[in-house]
Amino acid sequence: MTFLKTVAELKTMIEQDSVIVIDVRSHLQKPDSGLAQYEAGHIPGAYYLHLDNDLSSEVKEHGGNHPLPEIDVFSEKLGKMGITTDSTVVVYDDKNNTFAPRAWWLLRYVGMNETFVLKGGMKAWEEVGYEVTTTIPAAEPTTFTPNIRPNSTVTMEEVRDRNRNNTILIDSRAFERYIGEQEPLYNKKGHIPGAKSYFWLDLYDEAGDWKSKEALTNHFSGMQDAEEIIVSCGSGISATPNILALEMLGFANVKLYPGSFSDWISYEANEVETKGE
Repeated sequence: MTFLKTVAELKTMIEQDSVIVIDVRSHLQKPDSGLAQYEAGHIPGAYYLHLDNDLSSEVKEHGGNHPLPEIDVFSEKLGKMGITTDSTVVVYDDKNNTFAPRAWWLLRYVGMNETFVLKGGMKAWEEVGYEVTTTIPAAEPTTFTPNIRPNSTVTMEEVRDRNRNNTILIDSRAFERYIGEQEPLYNKKGHIPGAKSYFWLDLYDEAGDWKSKEALTNHFSGMQDAEEIIVSCGSGISATPNILALEMLGFANVKLYPGSFSDWISYEANEVETKGE
């Protein structure tokens, strides 16, 4: 099973008019930068979704720094791009980054099956010399009717009360943040007690490409017997590449903690750990 498309495959799909393309380039500290990149040049026919305005909802006391979007609002935006649950969609960011997997996960969450991430993103598209345009596509709006996938997310309470004997909790952030040596975003350092460190960038080889199935299987060895795998990060963004990789390997019990560490620390009673595992 794969949820990845090469630039050559995407080019053919565009020529056959059999795909809807979405640009989701962004930056955690400068989320508007992605829209500026899109307006300066994007893959022909691509629409744009903004990390904060489209792929997330308003930040509140709890829920983390990138709460999931309101389903009715997100569905309306998909409908305006002509997307239905039967559509084939390819999402991309600047390279192999975290924003395309976030969009991929959201699209699957609301009921889409034929959703893919572009391997190498915009960088790979440009490196082979394919066309780039500034033309904003005109869509034929439709009605997107969501069909939420059950049991694909967990709450803070479910993370707190999980059975640690048969549930694995993954922290997708860099190891330095996991152990509390560095924390550029939040006022507490460390990780959720019992979480294991699986840095999302470790999914890629030295060239920045996705590792082979064999290498990824080895990377996640020891998880086959887990009844549940919960994936977290800082705010539900960089967790999604790990979810994508696990689902490509056939794991069917993988769930996202959407609020992740930023939600966890919003509850004063919740403790954090700084030791490595």
